[in-house]
Amino acid sequence: MGGGVIQKAGDGGRRRRGRGRSRPMAEINVTPFVDVMLVLLIIFMVAAPLMTVGVPVELPKTAAAALPGEQEEPLTVTVTAEGVVMIQTTEVVRDELVPKLQAIAAERDSARVYLRADGAVPYADVVQVMGALNRGGFSDIGLVTDTGGPTLDGQGG
Repeated sequence: MGGGVIQKAGDGGRRRRGRGRSRPMAEINVTPFVDVMLVLLIIFMVAAPLMTVGVPVELPKTAAAALPGEQEEPLTVTVTAEGVVMIQTTEVVRDELVPKLQAIAAERDSARVYLRADGAVPYADVVQVMGALNRGGFSDIGLVTDTGGPTLDGQGG
């Protein structure tokens, strides 16, 4: 595998009797390095989608289609069943929500934000957070839901 021996051919092709001098092979075997890198690549490809926002909420189900993806990491605001507001995975006091959103909006290219709210949260609380998002500089608010809900067209769902 790794090192081999190359015989020195300095006699014009004649064979010597006894032991000939040999020198170590000076080539690097990159096959193990490539194998390790490919395994790491696969591990990161599998693990990357699992690194999304991890705040557990019970999203309501709808028949809406998914929004197209974007190039910038999406900003997600979550309202838990207990009424706690979180930006990504960081808990935020409601009084500090608008200033924090304004600071985030100043650094982002996109005005899109995703709002995740537990199905048990009152509608008034969700609308208040939506108003705070708008005052914070985010005009494109996407509501995150689970698929498989009723279609409300009489066909079931």
